[in-house]
Amino acid sequence: MRLLKELMRVATQHRAFYCYVLLSVWIFLLIAGMYRYMGNVESISGGGGSVFGPSSSGTVSSLGGDPMASSTAQRFAKYRERCAPLPQLQRLDDGGILEGWKLQGVLLVIRHGDRGPISHVRSAGINCGVSGGGTDSLVNRYRSFLYNSSSSASGSNHMYWSKVGPFHGFPLLPATERGCPLGQLTYKGISQLLHVGDIMHQVYAHPLGLLLKPNPNRASVETTPHTLLNSDEVVVFTTRYRRTFQSALAMLFALLPADKWLALNVRESHSMAFCFGECSCPQSALLRKRLEAMGDKQLLKRADVLEVMQWIGGTILQHTPNGISNPFEVVDALLTVLCHDASLPCRRKKQVSTPKPLKKNSNQELVDVINIDQDETAANLLQEAQNQQEPDSPELQNGNPSLQAEESQEGCVEPSHVDTLMSFADELSQRSASHSYYKLSGLLRSYGMIRHIVSYMLKMISGDRTKFVLYSGHDCTMQYLTAALGIITSQGQTIAYASRLAFEVYRSEAHTDYYFRVVYNGKDVTQQIDFCEGGKSLRVTRDSRGNKADLCPIENIIRFLHEDYFSPLNATNFKEACGVINPPKAGEF
Repeated sequence: MRLLKELMRVATQHRAFYCYVLLSVWIFLLIAGMYRYMGNVESISGGGGSVFGPSSSGTVSSLGGDPMASSTAQRFAKYRERCAPLPQLQRLDDGGILEGWKLQGVLLVIRHGDRGPISHVRSAGINCGVSGGGTDSLVNRYRSFLYNSSSSASGSNHMYWSKVGPFHGFPLLPATERGCPLGQLTYKGISQLLHVGDIMHQVYAHPLGLLLKPNPNRASVETTPHTLLNSDEVVVFTTRYRRTFQSALAMLFALLPADKWLALNVRESHSMAFCFGECSCPQSALLRKRLEAMGDKQLLKRADVLEVMQWIGGTILQHTPNGISNPFEVVDALLTVLCHDASLPCRRKKQVSTPKPLKKNSNQELVDVINIDQDETAANLLQEAQNQQEPDSPELQNGNPSLQAEESQEGCVEPSHVDTLMSFADELSQRSASHSYYKLSGLLRSYGMIRHIVSYMLKMISGDRTKFVLYSGHDCTMQYLTAALGIITSQGQTIAYASRLAFEVYRSEAHTDYYFRVVYNGKDVTQQIDFCEGGKSLRVTRDSRGNKADLCPIENIIRFLHEDYFSPLNATNFKEACGVINPPKAGEF
């Protein structure tokens, strides 16, 4: 009996020790089980396979649903910058209120938002709608406004543009919430432009007085049908594409009060370059042809890129009767996958053989190499090429290789394939943007637009009622303009969806002098412009935290336009510059 009591006393004293021992054994067994499980996973997924052979899974190469999903997503983050994810759309150096300065007006150039691919792709299962299950409050508010406005007192249906003009009957929203229609704006694109408009609202609406109600004849304004209202405060130009039209209206909805949005009149630009009459330029076509030829040479030197281009293109593109010749067509199709977080697809692989030259579409623009904008069907493509063909479009033969298919086997697009193609596209984009022909072509293509911008600057400083001018265009629109002004970005030629380039016009409250600054995607790039760099600009305090802003005198851009614009082309005017038989010589990439 005494022995039993002694044993119970010892057991009670060392109870904590026994608990620690049991817990240690349990943890050891748990870790051992985890290591065994991980070893099984590695033996399954690490079983080899060539770069172009079957996927390790045998079915789908996924960006999600495997242990490496997060690292893969991070790996592709730099490529998705051109997709303009919403966190990328931020207010940074955008001005509006500078101490001692009054904002006279803003001219804003935008690229449309996310769109469907330019070629038919295998897009089953890809959701091009708003991420997060349609929880974007701006999209919901915009859609509700359009639905409710359809039963307004005016009797107009604002699901479609009801005003007389070139955009009469254009839908204001994409046809489907999740679809990726060929060349058309997606709901994700609508969301992007609404968020850009919200940023513009925060920055410019109050300083420009866009929130004020019209004072004169207010009673008549309230009783006038919305379709007859007009506003000269906001001027809108867009090309006759649904994606640019819808992008413009979405952006302006978030910027303006509802009554001013309803009062908008939208004007058409017949050119993607917004050249307004200064369009025809054979010299630009020649520069374009030479720049494209340099890109073709770079592609022919890269057998790995050619093979990957065929592999990815044959996997994603639906119809390629003449082979796959343009790497940027494949990049555009691949962005349909990357921009919407879809799984990398699988298909039957085609081995390649000897490349052969292929005749290129004569209607392609210089920088269509990067994300050319097209419309929805083959018939529409041909019709729009005829209607919107630039006057300097050349008929030319392109040396891009078209590769023949011979042998097939199962396989998937792998992350390494994406890296090979996208890194080549980025490298070529950087080289093209740094070449002298790129800037010279940009000078010729954007001359009409820069003249137009300067004319509105002069109106703003002369007391005209115009406060905000919007140009809703394409990637090439901004490529021409940034090239002409010497604005260099980290992405080279590549222009992300929903990109914006703002010209902010200010008046000094002390000296009544007029200045402007240029902001690209929220970053002040005024100092990059030749006629604004260094001591040519005025540095002022932008906010209470001591951040600075560079202001360039208005007379600098006027002098540049009238005196120095064509100096790099050894000419004195647009006609002379466009008529030169031989462009300036320049080296290869």
